[in-house]
Order: sequence, then C-alpha cells, then structure tokens
Amino acid sequence: MLLSNAELTIRLVLSLVLGGIIGLERETTNKPAGFRTHILVCMGSAVIMLTSIFIFSQFQGKTNVDPTRIPAQVVSGIGFLGAGTIIREGASVKGLTTAASLWAVSAIGLAIGAGFYYGATLATFMMLLTLVTFNKLDQLILKKRFLQMLFVVIDDSPGQLGKIGSCLGEMNISIRNIKMESLDENRLMITLMIPKINRLEFEEIKEKLQEIGGVYEVNTEFD
Repeated sequence: MLLSNAELTIRLVLSLVLGGIIGLERETTNKPAGFRTHILVCMGSAVIMLTSIFIFSQFQGKTNVDPTRIPAQVVSGIGFLGAGTIIREGASVKGLTTAASLWAVSAIGLAIGAGFYYGATLATFMMLLTLVTFNKLDQLILKKRFLQMLFVVIDDSPGQLGKIGSCLGEMNISIRNIKMESLDENRLMITLMIPKINRLEFEEIKEKLQEIGGVYEVNTEFD
C-alpha cells in the first residue's frame, strides 16, 4: 500500500526534528558532527526506508523483493561518516561517542521511515539522556578516579600561564584541561586538570610553582 503525501511529509519532518535534537546536543559541545550532519543522516535514513517501502509496494506479488535489503546497507554504510569523526591524539581516541550517535540517528531515521514513531521518539530522548546526563556522570567518575584539579592564583600578566605550563612540563605533569576565572583586576584563578597526585607530589608541585614570580596560591582537593 502506497503512503499518502501527508504521511510521507510527517515522517520526513519528524526525522528532521528528532535528528536535530541529537545533533543540537553534539553541536553545543563542539563535536565534529553537529546539528546539520545528524539531521541529514536521520532524514537520509528515513528516505531510504521510505524508498524501500515504495519499491516493495510497487513490485509486491510481481517479483521477490526484500524490503529490508536497502535499509540494511545504511547500518554498514554509515560507518564512513562515523570514521571521519574519530580522532587519535597520542594515546587517547576522541569522537567515538559522536560516531555512535551518527549510527544511532541513522537507526532512528529508519524507524521513522518505517512508521515506528513511538520507538523512534523514545529512542531519541533516551539517546539525549545518555549524551547529556551520562556524560556528566562519566566525567565525574573519570575525575574522581584518574584526574585532579589544581587551583593556582596568579598575577594577571602576559606569559604567566606559559611559565606554569613549562614548570609542570619539566615535572612530567600533563595538563588535561584548563579554566581561567578573573578574581579582580590584577589576579586570575587558574583551574588545571592534571593526573591524580598524592600529597607528597602536591607539595613538590606547590614548591616549584611558588618559585615563579606572580604565583600567589597553589591548592588542590584530596578525597
């Protein structure tokens, strides 16, 4: 049975909306594949499923047509997009979550194309829950187990941050993340995310950093 134009429109618009919801979350966190990419993947998958349904309805009873053959290629074919979002930086690999979200969005598009609205909508909001809420939980666990925050109050003058980075580098301490906050006109609070250290190592780091002119305070938090 052929779908009406209204039904086709509903399915494509829904694929745009649901794909856009996931893409917006990726866009706001500055990921390689963002808002438009996720929409295109979701809509493209929906179109492929609709085309498959159309072909099946056109040739049903006339020839042996498998309506799942074309959509099945989406699952494997989406891999080339996912691979483009994966970046290796040293020993770490980034972009796996975005690659997985593209693959999942393609599945949502196929579900919409097949008319499985409830499943597609539920999957979208479960994906959004995973990307937003579980990301915060994942970061919290990661910080607690492997990373530690180092708080440094410095003079707001050129070159200070570079001196701190060089000092930590000489001690073989890598900076995973950095945030800066202005305390007043002359001072900055720098929050450095570094690998987990013990109290003895902290005292050594504190001593070295305070040898730099313009470093006022060095603190951290221990469990």
